Amino acid sequence: MYRTSQPGVVLDIYNFNVPASLLAMALMSHPGSSHSIRSEVIQCKTRHSGVNSFTNTVDSPGTKEIFFGLRSPSWSSLKVKPSLSSVGTEVGRRRGHQVTVGASPPTEDAVISTEPLTKEDLVNYLASGCKPKEKWRIGTEHEKFGFEFGTLRPMKYDQIAELLNVISERFDWEKIMEGEYIIGLKQGKQSISLEPGGQFELSGAPLETLHQTCAEVNSHLYQVKAVAEEMGIGFLGIGFQPKWRREDIPIMPKGRYTIMKNYMPKVGSLGLDMMFRTCTVQVNLDFDSEADMIRKFRAGLALQPIATALFANSPFTEGKPNGYLSMRSQIWTDTDNNRAGMLPFVFDDSFGFEQYVEYALDVPMYFVYRQKKYIDCAGLSFRDFMAGKLPCLPGDYPTLNDWENHLTTIFPEVRLKRYLEMRGADGGPWRRLCALPAFWVGLLYDEVSLQNVLDMTADWTPEERQMLRNKVPKSGLQTPFRDGLLKHVAQEVLKFAKDGLERRGFKETGFLNEVTEVVNTGTTPAEKLLDLYHGKWKQSVDPVFEELLY
Repeated sequence: MYRTSQPGVVLDIYNFNVPASLLAMALMSHPGSSHSIRSEVIQCKTRHSGVNSFTNTVDSPGTKEIFFGLRSPSWSSLKVKPSLSSVGTEVGRRRGHQVTVGASPPTEDAVISTEPLTKEDLVNYLASGCKPKEKWRIGTEHEKFGFEFGTLRPMKYDQIAELLNVISERFDWEKIMEGEYIIGLKQGKQSISLEPGGQFELSGAPLETLHQTCAEVNSHLYQVKAVAEEMGIGFLGIGFQPKWRREDIPIMPKGRYTIMKNYMPKVGSLGLDMMFRTCTVQVNLDFDSEADMIRKFRAGLALQPIATALFANSPFTEGKPNGYLSMRSQIWTDTDNNRAGMLPFVFDDSFGFEQYVEYALDVPMYFVYRQKKYIDCAGLSFRDFMAGKLPCLPGDYPTLNDWENHLTTIFPEVRLKRYLEMRGADGGPWRRLCALPAFWVGLLYDEVSLQNVLDMTADWTPEERQMLRNKVPKSGLQTPFRDGLLKHVAQEVLKFAKDGLERRGFKETGFLNEVTEVVNTGTTPAEKLLDLYHGKWKQSVDPVFEELLY
């Protein structure tokens, strides 16, 4: 929690898609008047694990530079010099009542450190996410496929640009630009971004209740549909592109995606399918301490295959059944195993923030963002970067923004940033967009339910957890587990989730109705789609564009 010098103004820094530089810009604005930048100096201070971190602003002639404390706790000893360009902090030209944000995540820091970061700095960055329970929030992200009503073909970039521009003008969103291209929108703590193949993503604001989350989803879909339908565009809630080949999917004009597209085939056979043909829904959740993070991380990893089964919704590829219930989940098994998977070390007694940092340092890099350009560093070592020995940037040292950007290129089933991301579910229709956060909030935000999960999974072996990860994409809730089926475990887990929501006291259990039916019948959403394909749809996938239309 950060307090500005404006009396009574409190800003909770917890936006999932916008880096520290853009958030610092927000700190300089009055609530309700997001376009007015104050000139006085702001000093913000948080305490975590006995460490202080600071964000300062200082005036410079004709512009506003934002400086970040890169070395905790020794801010006073850090020598810094201002960068020539505050990418991501600069407010662009006003167009009427709107503001254009000058760059999208990732951004470069507006500071160049004269001292290299230490591992302690990276650990402290993760630890800075700790917050007391009353400050815990729910952040939901979901992706969807845009398509032309007439042809069912994927949206092209020019259609997406028109859609974003009209949403911006009609509903007062700020535009996010990369060079001359509009690549996203921002409004308060919500943002809209584009995945590599034009998948349209809402990164929701951090909210207190699931009622607020579902209201946010409904508002977003109303706005998007209001504009898209005028253009003859619809949106499909499914986990994998059911009809079109990879070659039919346009690539979005974002520099990082060009680097990833070139790198992916070197490290796995399915990485390009992940980029261009998958959609997910995920929830981002808080922790109050390192110990709390560890417990939630372990519970989340152990149960991620159950979430994959409950939300399995991607049984078609290029017009035919693909043999899987969650093709999206299967794709992650051969995308890049250096940066994906079940992370068995999380269950080691020694696990904590430092061990995750060690893991992340060993994940090969994709890029570094400098002077509004992406520098291809694919496959190189962040450890070398910290030593100033990165071949693509010799003598340059990383900032905390570089570290933040690097963390976004790691894709395990549960991901740690300054919060935890649950990443195992397929995209789906709007009711399931509310059910996924309900499932995890009921399990992880209630102490009794969390402990029940940990007790239940305590004797699961690494081999069993990996077996579930490997088999669930194909067999769903019918996956054999010990002396029964995964369906029977899911029934118990769902009861924990419902009980946890009941104890929260917000009358949120109704959001689990969608998955309650799945658990009771043992039939995943994908299996229902397959029944329709073989029956009513007469072996055509085209009707799925109507069945799962938002």
